[in-house]
Amino acid sequence: MKTRTPVSLYILITAGLTIMAFEMFAHDSGYFSSPIFWGLMLIAVILLLIVNSIGDLIESQNFSRLADEEKAEYIREKSTPYFQKLWNSAFKKQPATEEKDILIDHGFDGITELDNSLPKWWVGLFYFGFIFCAVYMAAFAFTDYAHPDAELNAETKVMLASIEEFEKTAPQITLESAVYNADYVTEGQELFKTNCVTCHGEGAKGGIGPNLTDTYWINIKEKSLFRNVFWMLENGSPNNPAMRPMIKEGTITGRDAEKIAAYIYHINQEAAPVTPAQGGAAPQGEKARWEDGNH
Repeated sequence: MKTRTPVSLYILITAGLTIMAFEMFAHDSGYFSSPIFWGLMLIAVILLLIVNSIGDLIESQNFSRLADEEKAEYIREKSTPYFQKLWNSAFKKQPATEEKDILIDHGFDGITELDNSLPKWWVGLFYFGFIFCAVYMAAFAFTDYAHPDAELNAETKVMLASIEEFEKTAPQITLESAVYNADYVTEGQELFKTNCVTCHGEGAKGGIGPNLTDTYWINIKEKSLFRNVFWMLENGSPNNPAMRPMIKEGTITGRDAEKIAAYIYHINQEAAPVTPAQGGAAPQGEKARWEDGNH
């Protein structure tokens, strides 16, 4: 009669599997603070204790039917700590006296080999990996668990929420407080693609709207290029109703305009202009002579 696995080990395994299931199938539910999770754990523990009590009764009945020698062997085996027995079983080596029973003789080549069972730790890892992969694939296929797109969307929502919260308390950017910053160029490029590329074309080379990479401007309202772009984004174009006052309409914020202006300043002053021969729109307006510093 074999000694039984301690109920505490079953409780730990059940808790681990339950947490793994919740993590895979409901990881955004805050299950650790959910009464459903703890209620499920309580029910599982109670059931395991009931099963263990029934096992104790069955074990007692079976023990009473053993011979005296078998009882002594069982008591001696049970006195060894469970994890010590598990360790010994996992790394058990075949005694030389028993090897003859598991020898395989190939016959024709005279080679013999031992038909030892695989170590229990290896078998355990194999089955654990197999079960884990099956559960993982089910979670991946039918839930958002471990999906890169879902993770990106969740992180994007958190980021946008934090930006929105920051915008509520951060001081508003105005024409007077806007400052050029080279670090804003990359973000300004993305904002330009979202709000301006339809009229001004890719890379601001012009289209419906004028080419913003050359030195000719239809509207010159400020002495510096950076501030002039901000003014246009805030007030729109007096000469073309298609260029709307995007800040006043609420399409973009002053902070967004600051970044777009930084991008336009960068491509106008720090990069070569896109000429008509390169696909850029023909110059429009008058040649601008921005004051020193431009920003």
